[in-house]
Amino acid sequence: MSDRPKRAAIYARVSTFDQHPETQLLDLRQMAAQRGYEIVGEYSDTISGAKARRPALDELLADARRRRFDVVMVKSLSDVARSVKQCLAVLDQLNQLGIGFVSCRENIDTTGSMGQGSALIISALSQLQRTLVVEAVKAGMRRSRLEGVRIGRKPLDIDRSAIVQDRISGLSLTTVAQKHRVSRGTVCRLMRLATGIPQPAPTEATLRPPIVTMEDYASRTLRPS
Repeated sequence: MSDRPKRAAIYARVSTFDQHPETQLLDLRQMAAQRGYEIVGEYSDTISGAKARRPALDELLADARRRRFDVVMVKSLSDVARSVKQCLAVLDQLNQLGIGFVSCRENIDTTGSMGQGSALIISALSQLQRTLVVEAVKAGMRRSRLEGVRIGRKPLDIDRSAIVQDRISGLSLTTVAQKHRVSRGTVCRLMRLATGIPQPAPTEATLRPPIVTMEDYASRTLRPS
């Protein structure tokens, strides 16, 4: 077994030009030295995390396919991906190439004996994504309520009594619906509410989709114009 130190590539990303990737690279150099890695490549991008294409990261992955290093080190998972899906794609690509991955902030390391636990990492990342989405939705709804924005479906702005009267006067369902710009179902529902007729319970026949035979299909589609 060779005593040659592992070759490492380090990657850093900052969002704006007033930030300096050198700060991240310095920390990564120190960590690589502590692990006994030989740094053979340094890559850095100055680009928003929302951007899918990152020139330096693309170059790093191209060099990975050329087997120019044995491990990739980053400060945080957010530096290499804008979503869990993209992060998993990068991890999977490196794993298939036999290249280890180290993320300092999340304490993820696929180079050691636990490197085969990729499934656990993927599961944790997927759960993280679901949690972040749920939290973002809830936060957005709370903010909207505080700002007076209505959450949910806007109630129909219609004259219910006029719809009922038109229907009682003898106008057809279609005519009433078109006149008030509502659906036929809405007209039926308002009539039931006005007359006290309960909503019919769904039966097996109504829940089951209608059966269309080949003859029915042909008669509908091949009907002469």
